[in-house]
Amino acid sequence: MTKNILIAGFGGQGVLFAGKALAKMAMHSDLHVTWLPSYGPEMRGGAANCSVVISNEEIGSPLVPNPDILIALNRPSFDKFGPCVRSGGAIFADSSMIDERSDRTDIDAYYIPASRMAADNSLSGLANVIVLGYLLAKTSLFDYDAFLADLVSGIPASRAALVEGNTKALRLGYEYGCCGHEE
Repeated sequence: MTKNILIAGFGGQGVLFAGKALAKMAMHSDLHVTWLPSYGPEMRGGAANCSVVISNEEIGSPLVPNPDILIALNRPSFDKFGPCVRSGGAIFADSSMIDERSDRTDIDAYYIPASRMAADNSLSGLANVIVLGYLLAKTSLFDYDAFLADLVSGIPASRAALVEGNTKALRLGYEYGCCGHEE
């Protein structure tokens, strides 16, 4: 099993954090993993993406030119990377930021209004975690409870207030995926 994942959006949307969360969980699951960030010099507001390769075998390259899974957090990322998703793969898109739908019939496309859900639940900056919860509901990549435990274990005691927000955000995305909410 090898999963090539590309997470893309603007700097400040938690693209690198989401990739690190997946990579960390893979490491703690005794899988091979690579995490390769890419971002423009602008930092916040500029283009950002990261490649995560998760496998039960050694990984030959950290590059993900044709992802099995694309998490697109904004329209430019959806437009740029959507056509690159492998046949049989999946796109997970924040429909609050992306007003378009994929016309590809050879992939699965999932849409969740993650940014709106984050705003509606006072979870500013946590749309990325909502999408991760949705991803967990729609795939068998990782067990939800194990992922949640791993996610919050990485939050330092000095930032303990983040535990509640991240827990709520992951749950919102997971429940949205489990309860048949589809756009």
